[in-house]
Amino acid sequence: MASPATSSASAPASHQLRLWWRRRGRGGAVGATFSVALLAAALLLALSYYASSPPTASSSALVGLTLVRRAKEKGAVCLDGSPSGYHLQRGSGTGSRSWLLHLEGGGWCRNLRSCASRQKSVLGSSRYMEHQIEFAGILSNDRFQNPDFYNWNRVKIRYCDGASFSGDVKDELQNGTKFFFRGQRIWEAVMGELLLKGLSHAKQAFLTGCSAGGLATFIHCDNFRALLPRDSRVKCLADGGFFLDVEDISRKRTLRAFYSDVVRLQDLGGKFSHCSQNMDLGQCFFPSEVVKDIITPVFVLNTAYDAWQVQHVLAPEASDPQHSWLECKLDIRKCDSDQLEILQGLRKELHDAISELKHKRNWGFFIDSCFVHCQSLNSLTWHSPSSPRVNNKTIADAVGDWFFDRREVKEIDCEYPCNPTCHNLVFSRPFKGR
Repeated sequence: MASPATSSASAPASHQLRLWWRRRGRGGAVGATFSVALLAAALLLALSYYASSPPTASSSALVGLTLVRRAKEKGAVCLDGSPSGYHLQRGSGTGSRSWLLHLEGGGWCRNLRSCASRQKSVLGSSRYMEHQIEFAGILSNDRFQNPDFYNWNRVKIRYCDGASFSGDVKDELQNGTKFFFRGQRIWEAVMGELLLKGLSHAKQAFLTGCSAGGLATFIHCDNFRALLPRDSRVKCLADGGFFLDVEDISRKRTLRAFYSDVVRLQDLGGKFSHCSQNMDLGQCFFPSEVVKDIITPVFVLNTAYDAWQVQHVLAPEASDPQHSWLECKLDIRKCDSDQLEILQGLRKELHDAISELKHKRNWGFFIDSCFVHCQSLNSLTWHSPSSPRVNNKTIADAVGDWFFDRREVKEIDCEYPCNPTCHNLVFSRPFKGR
């Protein structure tokens, strides 16, 4: 489930594909559609790829790729066997002992065919990864764009295992072809290197992730806490990662079936202690189940009308053979009254799923009503004069207030189309499917 390869924080500006935002509430809006270029069937979900607006004079320098040392010896390799990697920008001053880690998103592969496609892309091989990337949004070193975390040690961990940094299959041969399902080992190896580079002495640390990386944040949050000093402040943030186990418009549970395939392929069945024997394997992979065991404070950043989930969970192409949902999926303003009613039902499903989080002390959430997917890596949506707001707070304001315990943050927006500050995506075609 990666995103379309839209405007990318992972690529220099000269290589970014164009993205236009449509802004509601200004007498007709600014913008149109954004053009979509896709890396074959593999690029499924991660809006870590549309993550920044054009850089300004104060933008950070490009941040180089570090490949994990002795990766093959550790088994910390991508789907194709190449070394996994990460980008590290050092902190300074008061932030020199503070760390923010971001787990990249990019969906999942459910079978050998889709995993083989990923082996030939940045989502399955470091051979295709950019050697340098820009940091924006929550990773930015610009104090105006990122006021609370700009001078921290900031790390982007690249995603190339196809199962949210979770698999650990010893056997390399699958039907005579080599596949390396080693996401858990990637996680362990990268943590090991970062601990040696100063993370072990962190006074405060923040694990974040977008999309499939957001799901990985839920999965690894408590382990991250356990690696760090007991007296340090440690929290986690999952952006666009609260995927819903809901019926689609044809009453099928499309994403549950997809997750079941991922869990079987990468042998994740025994990984989740919350999973009971009478549960479908795919259910164990949903955040609503994973969060039940998490002790470390987590912030859930999501939109009630997640663009990827509308297109591939609620109204996937296979469940809409007449394409009656196509215009609605491309532009939420073109949804008819019946479709809007179903979208409001999706919003309710999200609210119901996070209802028990309201009672978790020290947890937080920011649920806006925008038609987007992933908002923390985009400088426009994270913190800018025109950023989306709920109760007059930007996402960066809300996250910072929560992380530093300045106030309780449990923000839920009103129903679409109530929020004039939203930047709603308009597509020329849907996100590439799984």
